[in-house]
Amino acid sequence: MAFLLSIETSTEVCSVALHEDSNLIAFTQYLLEKSHSSILTSLIDEMIKHSGIKLNDINAVAVSEGPGSYTGLRIGTSTAKGLCFGLDIPLINISTLLSMAYGISNLNPNKAYLCPMLDARRMEVYCLIADSGLKIIREIKPEIIEENSFEDILKKNEVFFFGNGAAKCKDILGHNPNAQFYNNIHPNAKDIGGLAWLRYQKREFADLTYFEPFYLKAFKPGKPKTLV
Repeated sequence: MAFLLSIETSTEVCSVALHEDSNLIAFTQYLLEKSHSSILTSLIDEMIKHSGIKLNDINAVAVSEGPGSYTGLRIGTSTAKGLCFGLDIPLINISTLLSMAYGISNLNPNKAYLCPMLDARRMEVYCLIADSGLKIIREIKPEIIEENSFEDILKKNEVFFFGNGAAKCKDILGHNPNAQFYNNIHPNAKDIGGLAWLRYQKREFADLTYFEPFYLKAFKPGKPKTLV
């Protein structure tokens, strides 16, 4: 038996989950932009208290590794590392996009390809394509959405597009009968924990000292505001 704490901070939705092996026993999430640094540790503390276990009972921490928000990923990773160092337990890194595909896989009776998308501003998204068994068909990459995007795959396969980057693609890709869109799907810690249990059983842990989030692109800070 193992207790796994999972953290998801790659988008504006901050969530944490607690699993006993593969069984979800607690979950909480919060939607408030630019608030992860102020609420994440409180969400974890409250969830642990209400679950009836102690923090020292946790056997591993899983964290969404990205891609996603630079700041959100940094906060999630630093919190996860701090817990792992303090409790002397392993860290499990889980692909944000793959966890989204995992979460929607039970809504896929026709075994369509799965394409989770995260908004990367303008007409660009971060995405991957996986089959119904979560085998990667197209690796994670930034994609500028154009009329011929995914043309090769859509010719022969039904594809589910979902995530906060999918809405802006619907007008361009929605005319294709093989392109299906799911709304209101976002990364969450429940799905991070589901995949983490598979990794935990195989002892597939991150290097706690050197692990860094998968930002996919270098961080570009905005221009500082001028005070007049």
